[in-house]
Amino acid sequence: MERKSFGNMQCPVARTLERVGEWWSILILRDALQGLTRFDQFQKSLDIAPNMLTRRLTTLVDAGMLERRQYSDRPPRFEYVLTDLGRDFRTIIVALNAWGNKHFAPEGPSVMLVDRDSGKQVDLGLVDRNTGKEISGREHVIVAGPQADEMTRERLDSMQRLREAANDAANEARLTEEAVEPGAPKKAKKVSDLKVKESKPAKAKAKPAEKTGKAAKLAKRA
Repeated sequence: MERKSFGNMQCPVARTLERVGEWWSILILRDALQGLTRFDQFQKSLDIAPNMLTRRLTTLVDAGMLERRQYSDRPPRFEYVLTDLGRDFRTIIVALNAWGNKHFAPEGPSVMLVDRDSGKQVDLGLVDRNTGKEISGREHVIVAGPQADEMTRERLDSMQRLREAANDAANEARLTEEAVEPGAPKKAKKVSDLKVKESKPAKAKAKPAEKTGKAAKLAKRA
């Protein structure tokens, strides 16, 4: 079955996956960012079949992530060097490394990002360079850009409405909880129980009165 192309989708994530969505491609870029350039180096590091490595390297060259350069004439040999586009992928690799250490390394991190001078592990965060604020789901949202088509705008607007509805529901629930004093429902229940208990003896007292009246009539007849 032919794989669907994401290249024409108006989504930067989809267009990125079109170029590096295959896992071997991401691992090749990981190793390239660590300084590997030659075919045998990639093959040894990844333990990948030669024909698969050839296809993945070709795909990355075609995508503009790597540049194929000849370094030997006899025999002809080539190396694969990161382009500016490929070097920009460092941010993604670093984020994947941090995410993997956080969620999928119960035994502890085996690969870490550290400060070169201090040797301390980096506490990675995504920050807006304009304001210095850390990116968060509460203070930042994804919106349609100036070149977004109608379908993209409609999709993002729909997501925005869903988020706002969810936030409104959460705020309403929070305000309701804050308005109700702790223990109030229990106290109300106890008061109602007392009212029921008080009403029962009143009915019980009425019965003897009825019996007394009947007894009086029988006495008159007698």
